[in-house]
Amino acid sequence: MTPKELVQQAMEAMQLAYAPYSGYKVGAALLTSSGRVYRGCNIENAAFGPSNCAERTAIFKAVSEGERAFDAIAVVGGKDGVVTGVFPPCGVCRQVMQEFCGPDFRIYMGRGDGSFESVRLDELLPYGFSAEQYMKDPAVGGTAEKEESQ
Repeated sequence: MTPKELVQQAMEAMQLAYAPYSGYKVGAALLTSSGRVYRGCNIENAAFGPSNCAERTAIFKAVSEGERAFDAIAVVGGKDGVVTGVFPPCGVCRQVMQEFCGPDFRIYMGRGDGSFESVRLDELLPYGFSAEQYMKDPAVGGTAEKEESQ
């Protein structure tokens, strides 16, 4: 699947969003290494905390179906279902991507004209905290080396 086709899948998913409070609809399309696409949309809640982003909806759907290898995700969003510019994933979504995706995982942020910006996960979340780091040393809590005090 091409990035442009993945962005189109995200646009279709955006139309299913439940966003009665903000009016901002977001859609995502996740491409797995096996070639399957899982679509997700944002789902708001009056309490806001239980709301879920489109990216996490797509990832959680895939994980719940046994998928664990992901190549790329496309994300689009805008007011009242009209794509109004690039919608980068929020911090929580970036951390979920960090949990399940490698540093070369691609994020395509689509525009209304079908064009898109493309970044790697390690560019979007340069100091991401991974399960691998935690398993090596739970006390580390990050990737930056500690400076020695003099």
